[in-house]
Amino acid sequence: MQSGGVAPPTGRWPRLRCEIMRSVRYGADVFGDRHGRRRRVPEMPAEPGLVVEDAASGFCGAVLRVDRDGVLLEDRHGRRRSFALRPAAFLLDGQPVTLVRALTPAGDPSNPNGPSGPCPAVSASGSVLVRDHRARTARASRIWVEGMHDAELVERVWGHDLRVDGVVVEPLEGIDRLAERITEFGPDDEHRLGVLVDHLVDGSKESRIIAGIREPHVLVTGHPYVDIWQAVRPSLLGIRQWPVVPRGVPWKDGVCTALGWGTPQDAWRRVLSAVRSYRDLETPLIGAVERLIDFVTAPPDAAGR
Repeated sequence: MQSGGVAPPTGRWPRLRCEIMRSVRYGADVFGDRHGRRRRVPEMPAEPGLVVEDAASGFCGAVLRVDRDGVLLEDRHGRRRSFALRPAAFLLDGQPVTLVRALTPAGDPSNPNGPSGPCPAVSASGSVLVRDHRARTARASRIWVEGMHDAELVERVWGHDLRVDGVVVEPLEGIDRLAERITEFGPDDEHRLGVLVDHLVDGSKESRIIAGIREPHVLVTGHPYVDIWQAVRPSLLGIRQWPVVPRGVPWKDGVCTALGWGTPQDAWRRVLSAVRSYRDLETPLIGAVERLIDFVTAPPDAAGR
């Protein structure tokens, strides 16, 4: 998350393209057309300077280089993230593409470093690791999450980015009083507020609470999972899927009983310790947190846009 950044070749940055395309919603099957037929997603060489958007998180940036783990992108604020080269994982001019390794001048796509030298080390969130950096003074803006487990998971993956940018994450212990808490906080252009909400789906209690928030300096994002635990990929924990908990049973208690994981405290230690990077999380959570960090760290004159 360094300022400055690498300027792409002239003409490669489409004007406002990233901001426009990020608001478009795509169906679950990016390979299919509107009639349900499977179509071939074009391949695009990941050449330095090419501007693409990661379809899962909405991160938009120029290709810096490709290494053995994926492609490194840098956005217009100088923030960098690496992504795996998965089929149809990126958008180019709003259309899905599959990025592939570009051939080197010698015709060899296997060189992971390219002409610019080794790929820089990245943090658990996929951003470029800023070494020997002292945490900056905390910003007046804040990110709120529902509970302590949410805060601990965000810290585990995005902690480096948050310290570099001076962003404080605070647990709310639920969002029942969210509107009142926002009024007490008094958000404005210098005091922005990002809120991460669990189970933000149509018809949920959470969605009804959020529907009443009409504040330009507050951004609410969320994920569809009943609890933040579900945002951790189950395969990471040696299970095929998260258990379905009967209605009326506290979700964490039901999971612990079904999996034989002891108490919720024991289970959470197991879940949190398994997470090493953003690759261990489900994409809705990744995109939700990235949007909040971008919102609270954007220049003041961009707050109401």
